Amino acid sequence: MDYSRYQHLKVEVDNGVALVTLNRPEALNATNNVLHRELTEIWPDIDRDPDVRVAVVTGAGDRAFSAGGDIDDLDERAQMPAEQRFEAIVALMKEAEQLVYTIVNCDKVIVSAINGTAVGAGLAVALMADISIIAEDARLTDGHLRLGVAAGDHAAMIWPLLCGMAKAKYYLLTSDFIDGREAERIGLVSKCVPKEQVLPEAMAIARRLADGPQPALRFTKRALNQWLRLGGLTSFDYSLALEMLGFFGQDAADGIAAIKARWNR
Repeated sequence: MDYSRYQHLKVEVDNGVALVTLNRPEALNATNNVLHRELTEIWPDIDRDPDVRVAVVTGAGDRAFSAGGDIDDLDERAQMPAEQRFEAIVALMKEAEQLVYTIVNCDKVIVSAINGTAVGAGLAVALMADISIIAEDARLTDGHLRLGVAAGDHAAMIWPLLCGMAKAKYYLLTSDFIDGREAERIGLVSKCVPKEQVLPEAMAIARRLADGPQPALRFTKRALNQWLRLGGLTSFDYSLALEMLGFFGQDAADGIAAIKARWNR
């Protein structure tokens, strides 16, 4: 498999383990239009690659897994004429759908190494992974409410399953940040370790799984993901549509302006 076509994803394959790195460290690995699209394409490629048995996904640099949607791209979309913006948001909705679906449908086990801040679409990748390892001081938030739109990337599907409805509602409605220790305590992630151990721990788990019985691993993942298919995908599709609807309102425009103002201080 040739991964050289990817512009913002770095893929290294070694003895059955693929290390996939979100590679925009200068922008805290924010998901601009290119990276967002690439995150819908990488998992089918990983699934088809005969040299890969398990994948690890992480963020470049030591500050962020991914800071969420690129604010410049969000602002550019918000400034489009109505008809053009409608077409762009429909395309975005399809990509956001595929970003989640391709992780769910990838038969190979995916381990996330959450080395720093994780927000928005980046957080979707981090939490949709089959096993998630987070740094103690890493901070995460769904963040959609801060932007003025519904939590649509992945959260309605998987947060209630991971941490229960009470915690899911609290953190999704408030957009409060959670550190790695709290994320592990409430069951949102698999394991919390000191920052310097995040990638080594994720790689060690991937190595152990890559050396294990692949059909059994993949069939177990497929069976567990039936919980997502039975009800979660319905909630996800609905929440995603509501999120996209929000991008036509004033709250989203105000949210983008507020975020840009904070970044430009």
